Amino acid sequence: MSDKQKRASAYWKENVRYLFILLTIWFLVSYGAGILFKDALDTIKVGGFKLGFWFAQQGSIYVFVILIFVYVRLMNKLDKKYGYDE
Repeated sequence: MSDKQKRASAYWKENVRYLFILLTIWFLVSYGAGILFKDALDTIKVGGFKLGFWFAQQGSIYVFVILIFVYVRLMNKLDKKYGYDE
């Protein structure tokens, strides 16, 4: 395997690791907070709404958008690290 192939393989492996971590966070927020932990979170109110309801309706969307920006930042750093930046 050439050096270029090793670098590309390491790049892809790190990219997949980032994706797995970020998608796990999104799953925990959307499924966990919106469904599994809903009853515990409903004891807290945000803007007059129960927190479990808020996460199910709005929170997971906000977290998803934030994770997109986090992913872009991580990928920019990863591109520079492996020399794929322009």
